[in-house]
Amino acid sequence: MGRAIEKIEFEEEDYQRFSRRLRENLEVLRLLLERPGFGSGPASFGAELEMYLIDGEGNALCENREIQQLMNNPQLTLELNRFNLEYNLTPFPMANRPFSESEKELLGAMSKMQECASAVNGRVVPIGILPTLRTADFNEHTMTDVPRYHALANRLKRDKPGSFRIQIKGQDELHVESNDITLEGANTSFQVHYRVSPEAYADTFNALQLVTPLVLAIASNSPIVFGERLWHETRIPLFKKSIDTRKDQLLMNAPWHQLPRVNFGNGWVRQGILEQFAETVHLYPVLLPIIDDEDSLAVVESGGIPRLSELRLQQSTVWLWNRPIYDDASGGHLRIELRALPSGPSVVDMMANAALAIGLAEGLRTDINRLITALPFSYANHNFYRAAEFGIHSRILWPDPDASELMDHPVLELLQRLLPVAESGLRSIGVESADINYYLGIIGHRIEKGISGAEWQLRNYDALRRKHNSSTACRILLERYYQQSRANLPVAEWEYK
Repeated sequence: MGRAIEKIEFEEEDYQRFSRRLRENLEVLRLLLERPGFGSGPASFGAELEMYLIDGEGNALCENREIQQLMNNPQLTLELNRFNLEYNLTPFPMANRPFSESEKELLGAMSKMQECASAVNGRVVPIGILPTLRTADFNEHTMTDVPRYHALANRLKRDKPGSFRIQIKGQDELHVESNDITLEGANTSFQVHYRVSPEAYADTFNALQLVTPLVLAIASNSPIVFGERLWHETRIPLFKKSIDTRKDQLLMNAPWHQLPRVNFGNGWVRQGILEQFAETVHLYPVLLPIIDDEDSLAVVESGGIPRLSELRLQQSTVWLWNRPIYDDASGGHLRIELRALPSGPSVVDMMANAALAIGLAEGLRTDINRLITALPFSYANHNFYRAAEFGIHSRILWPDPDASELMDHPVLELLQRLLPVAESGLRSIGVESADINYYLGIIGHRIEKGISGAEWQLRNYDALRRKHNSSTACRILLERYYQQSRANLPVAEWEYK
């Protein structure tokens, strides 16, 4: 998805040629999906972790390229802003212990990153949004000097005359404007990649959509921006608004409007991944018209696995919170990318969040068609944004099998009731009991204590504000967070001072 791009300016002919290639790619994907055995193989778990770089005072540190060079590991990549990095984990099969294996790898990688960061007087911290951010941290000099980011920024700025306006209301209220897209880089996430077969794709995707609000609520970890207490998962509205190029008058007056490039989706999947890629082609304007030299039709007709580079590039510029992935690696396969979960609080917490999401989805997948019939997609969309806003205090509409009507439930009560479903889901795909009991036990402890990363931050911040100004409170808060995160303690065990 992070394909290397060298060109940053394009002509109208580039967009026309790219659009033609997109339609060709769709036809090739259709042929590939009809091939017997395509995409078969064991389910697997992978992930990408985005992180912040901070200095000794807890401020954002723009040294990502230096740390990448010191690390010298192809799994560590640069992100949009110079104070962010991304580590790409090795995929592990779901059978056996995927979460503990991933935790072990990530802890080792983060230890090495911490060593490299210390060479430039920095530290690495996984957190959804850094509470010590300042508006001065976002400008054209903040952006990582990579052609892909320049090309994307140029196109988005061309489509959005004037500034990007951010207005978010929570306990406090945020009003800020930006002339570039670097505010998008305030958001860091733990992006889960789950490999599924083409036959199970639609039901699995719908199941993940259904349960994402539940997992997001207990995983929330992004409540404070520029000293303002906003949503429990402020990444959700901030990401959407920071790159929304739609015209204000169109949003207000038109009988229809261009879909936002960041959204929860357009409806339940009825057939499979092809319909989602078709939506990406037909509903969203092209941003990066880079043409590959592959004859994808010839490749598929000869029995090969095409790259479908244009289709994948187009998909990478539409930021669905759960996103379809086609990959030509490993004989060609399909994945679902879960993008809504935040970075942090600790590595073990992130693995627990992933285990909960996959377990719930697999546990509900066999009954998903009945469940989504009872829950219109607009209600699922409502659940998603309410979970982001209120976190563990949210109420979620849920299609109870024994209820005569749709009811909303406190999310912690609903999660407590569904933990056995997550357990059976993980068992059904071969995850060993040791992983299931350990990681779902971490979720159970959070439910019992009524805590999440966001709730921990808000409680500490409110206590600190009784003695300190906002800036000092955020610095102390982050230091407490950093120390316990680095020790890899589950957030339900974190201390308060």
